[in-house]
Amino acid sequence: MPLIQPYRSSAYNNAWTNYRLLKACEQLDQKELVAKRSGFFPSILHTLNHILTVDRFYISALEGSCIGHSAFDPEISCQLLSDLNREQRLADTRLLAFCKQLTAEQLSQRTVLVHGERLQHERIDKTLLHLFQHQIHHRGQVHAMLAGTSVSPPQLDEFFLDDESEKASRRDDFLALGFSEEEIWG
Repeated sequence: MPLIQPYRSSAYNNAWTNYRLLKACEQLDQKELVAKRSGFFPSILHTLNHILTVDRFYISALEGSCIGHSAFDPEISCQLLSDLNREQRLADTRLLAFCKQLTAEQLSQRTVLVHGERLQHERIDKTLLHLFQHQIHHRGQVHAMLAGTSVSPPQLDEFFLDDESEKASRRDDFLALGFSEEEIWG
């Protein structure tokens, strides 16, 4: 397996997991999305916005033009889930495009994270791993919040195993996303 393959596969898994989670959240009404819940952020919508905001920050840095802390203004950029869903898909597409063109040599190169006047220089591989971990962490919080709603939380802890029943369970999602098993592992 090439050194860059786990990063590409993780970007696909990230997009697929966001898709599944947001698809479940689409079944909630606005009142359930903004209801106060236990978690690091006070609602499902707020937590989903945080995921998107942090994605924008790190993806822009990986692309070579970090937008800095302006990514965090306003605190909740999408009031409607339909807007958030669209924006998250765009962020996921950008991250996938970055990881698809990534080379093994680029993994040890540095990207710049802009924190006001302070510039933080980080390796690309570490930045990607940090971003994936951040997303997993906060999606887990949304998953737990969903358990307190009328919507059952979706399965999120799979990673493209070869079992035919698992492949069948993701087939419709892959069609909607335009993914293929070959593309993920290619």
